[in-house]
Amino acid sequence: MKRLLIPIVLFLVGIGGGVGAGFMLGGAEPEEVAADEDHAGAEDDGHGDEEAGTHDEPGDGEHGDGHGEEGDSEPPRVEQTGEGTEYVRLNNQFVVPIVRNGSVRSLVVLGLTIEVTTGQNNLVFDQEPRLRDSFLRVLFAHANTGGFDGIFTEADAMEPLREGLREAAQRALGREIVFDVLITDITRQDA
Repeated sequence: MKRLLIPIVLFLVGIGGGVGAGFMLGGAEPEEVAADEDHAGAEDDGHGDEEAGTHDEPGDGEHGDGHGEEGDSEPPRVEQTGEGTEYVRLNNQFVVPIVRNGSVRSLVVLGLTIEVTTGQNNLVFDQEPRLRDSFLRVLFAHANTGGFDGIFTEADAMEPLREGLREAAQRALGREIVFDVLITDITRQDA
């Protein structure tokens, strides 16, 4: 009986640690966001080979772990790019358990943003349950093949995950609507 409780307790401690880290590393205040966006536009076009977890989108992590009630979160952010696309940040983060030898070894928490054709943000919100399911399938498959082991944020290691997420979004919403899926933050919490 005690052996059964230990993995459950470790899992709950890991989730609690991840949620706590998400709140502590939460996004900037709105005034800081505007200043950061002005500076970021001149330096980065949003399509570079950035290292996951090293670039922090303004405001990421402020929605908790995805288990909160709908009424207690602020409206999702849509950012115009001026190039015929806009970025739509999904409200809640994705939590992916890493299971090895029948027990949860760690948790990976990700924040995703979708680059869509301008004016299609409502479609993203309408189809969010379908998108989340598609993304979770890709994330779980990536986790089960060892994609989050070792130095998982290396550009070459992240490329299959990026491609899988982009393809999943394009299947759900259409290739003419979705240009890319950006991993805006990623954290692994070892148990």
